[in-house]
Amino acid sequence: MSKFVIPTALKELRFHLSQTGEASVPLRNFLTTNYATIKKGSPSLPVLIREAYGVPPSVTARFEKGREVKSNLEGLDGKAIESSLISLLKN
Repeated sequence: MSKFVIPTALKELRFHLSQTGEASVPLRNFLTTNYATIKKGSPSLPVLIREAYGVPPSVTARFEKGREVKSNLEGLDGKAIESSLISLLKN
């Protein structure tokens, strides 16, 4: 069983990060390690990675009926990012 349980109500998962910013390094490392696991849990789920200069790292989950929940990942390490994503998916 995957450590990321993807609810059926989840329609899209968006990660925002800076291409060069130090604050985004933990998120880049997290995505490098866990992207395949997330996609394996729900292959048809759009997992978008948006890179832009100077953007603070965050994740946004879009659920049914357009409801979006955003979590700021700035200052978090890999384990804390994982915990934040798991709690976001339980929303």
